[in-house]
Amino acid sequence: MKRDIYIFNSGELRRKDNTLLLETAEDKKYIPVEEVNNIWIFGELTLNKALLDFVSQKEICIHFFNYYGYYSGSYYPREHLNSGYVILKQAENYLDFNKRLIIAREIVKTGLRNIVVVLRYYNSRGIDFDKQINSINLKIDSLERASLISELMALEGNVRDEYYRCFNDIIKNPDFTFSVRSRRPPLDNINALISFGNSLMYTTVLGEIYQTTLDPRIGYLHSTNERRFTLNLDIAEIFKPVIVDRAIFSLLNRGEITKKDFDKSFNGILLTERGKKKFLEEYNKKLETVIKHPRLNTNVSYKRLIRLEIYKIQKHIIENQEYEGFVARW
Repeated sequence: MKRDIYIFNSGELRRKDNTLLLETAEDKKYIPVEEVNNIWIFGELTLNKALLDFVSQKEICIHFFNYYGYYSGSYYPREHLNSGYVILKQAENYLDFNKRLIIAREIVKTGLRNIVVVLRYYNSRGIDFDKQINSINLKIDSLERASLISELMALEGNVRDEYYRCFNDIIKNPDFTFSVRSRRPPLDNINALISFGNSLMYTTVLGEIYQTTLDPRIGYLHSTNERRFTLNLDIAEIFKPVIVDRAIFSLLNRGEITKKDFDKSFNGILLTERGKKKFLEEYNKKLETVIKHPRLNTNVSYKRLIRLEIYKIQKHIIENQEYEGFVARW
């Protein structure tokens, strides 16, 4: 089974015979290339053309994060599965506004329904979220009346604001309090976790899209414009509540991430390297969590569910098989 490799060390990553060699000031480490799915680089690494040619042959994406933990970009090798026909169908479903609206609405609806799943979980454990759940369900119902993408995104934003206000009831850690969503830079510890987790999710989805015939540059909820990729932003909306947010709640409620895992020396608050490693460990546990798929009658991981979600959109645009998003049964 292929896995993702996360590199925080500084040094050089290069091809050595038919494998990868990570060489740092401290040691050398060989990485069997056949076991690698994606490479995530957080440290200062030197790469060369021979390495990039090699990972392209092996169909490996490399994702780069800067010193502050922000996603910088990806080395996205030549698409080995892309089909001209599929790209044309993707574009058709984007350019035909009614077709685009159908997909975008289902993406938003599914993401919001997964927010409700999270709130119901904690509601069943003694936190009274009945009012918020009812309010969000009413907003989900109103999605059917939205006739513009901007209306969908506004409704989604309203629900997320309401959802974020629930965080302080969910997080039972006196050292962590959420006030309002802030991004670049995050202005409190919880925002730093949300921003880092969301970046991971966008990148995870991008790596999964690479393994399909879809083009990540053509999204439906997020406008296809100057941004390099948009389809991964769309699909991430579905999984952020049940993977990223759950990872945050678990880490804080178990006390595994503390105030010492944040750096306040910048114009904002960022996770330290130790904090990032802790988050990545929990994030990957969530991705590898196995559930019983309601339709396939088999066990699948959340990471596999992301790939299956991409396939469903692919079937929608190619085979006219109506897209129905994945709602967790947590």
